[in-house]
Amino acid sequence: QVQLVESGGGLVQAGGSLRLSCSASGGTFSSYYMGWFRQAPGKERGFVAGVSASGYRTSYADSVKGRFTISRDNAKLTLDLQLNGLQPEDTAVYYCAAAWSPSTLQSTYFAWGQGTQVTVSI
Repeated sequence: QVQLVESGGGLVQAGGSLRLSCSASGGTFSSYYMGWFRQAPGKERGFVAGVSASGYRTSYADSVKGRFTISRDNAKLTLDLQLNGLQPEDTAVYYCAAAWSPSTLQSTYFAWGQGTQVTVSI
């Protein structure tokens, strides 16, 4: 059973950057499609970005394209999300998650981290 732990969240001013990391233990990380989701206060959790098991294919929500970059290191069992050009509307709890195949639907992900808070101030 894979366990996921996020880190790297924090408070940043608009226009700033953060790098989120997700460390995996157990399971077979290199065989999973990995995704980042976020949940803002009062809103449903939604897909942010995903990366194939090999790391070669990525997918992004339209709202973050060109600003966020997802990457993974299968040797280190880590998943990263580089957040650039942050805006107040990016404020949310960010979660990493594992799935067996590419998907933007949270219901298809079988393992989740506990989340890390990102707060963007004006």
